[in-house]
Amino acid sequence: MSKVQTPPLAGKRALVTGAARGIGAAIALKLAEDGADVAITYDKSAEKAEALVTEIRGMGRNAIAIQADAANLEAAKASVERTAADLGGLDILVNNAGVLFAGDFSTQPLEEIDLQLNVNVRGVFLITQAALKHIPNGGRIISTGSNAGLAVPFAGIAVYAATKSALESFTRGLARELGPRDITVNLVRPGPIDTDMNPADGALAPAILPSLSIARYGQTREVAEAVAFLAGPGAAYITGSGILVDGGISA
Repeated sequence: MSKVQTPPLAGKRALVTGAARGIGAAIALKLAEDGADVAITYDKSAEKAEALVTEIRGMGRNAIAIQADAANLEAAKASVERTAADLGGLDILVNNAGVLFAGDFSTQPLEEIDLQLNVNVRGVFLITQAALKHIPNGGRIISTGSNAGLAVPFAGIAVYAATKSALESFTRGLARELGPRDITVNLVRPGPIDTDMNPADGALAPAILPSLSIARYGQTREVAEAVAFLAGPGAAYITGSGILVDGGISA
């Protein structure tokens, strides 16, 4: 009789921010498939968030959805505290919430600049700081960066690229601080992924497709697989680093 294999994340508790749809939803589902109980945050997509929670619970995992403004200090703290209370702890934090506004920087509205800085950078700082009060030794912190955080392959995303570049340095610095606790801190760096924020048939696609080695947009599941690897036991010696999931646009 073959032995039943224990899922790699069995007994783990994860919080995934900005996970009602797109990459975040795929990450939440994959972590649940691998055995974790999962909390997700969302801003406006309440129905999608609840549908995702229902799907995860159908796998036999615990799941909750928390409405939260990703850039708000009190919301960040409350999200972490509710996760720890409802799931019984917090082992894995996935900083996925993010926004992108493409356009000529010389005319970009201040509101778009501020929102990208507040969600993509400030929000990551706030919720990570709150989560560190709960994450045990051996825990995982994973952020959704971007290939644009390393190199900018086309015009129109200067502010977005700057926010993702900030996560590169934050990841390396925090990895140094948390190494003594065996908490790993890493990034996934998606390239063009088919989502509502950057659809495969959207305005950016004509500029992007010629630069890809694999001539298609990626799927959200392909990013989720990289996150699940970094969250799992096989990545215990990987920290301050990241995985490009970009179809070769950075090659």
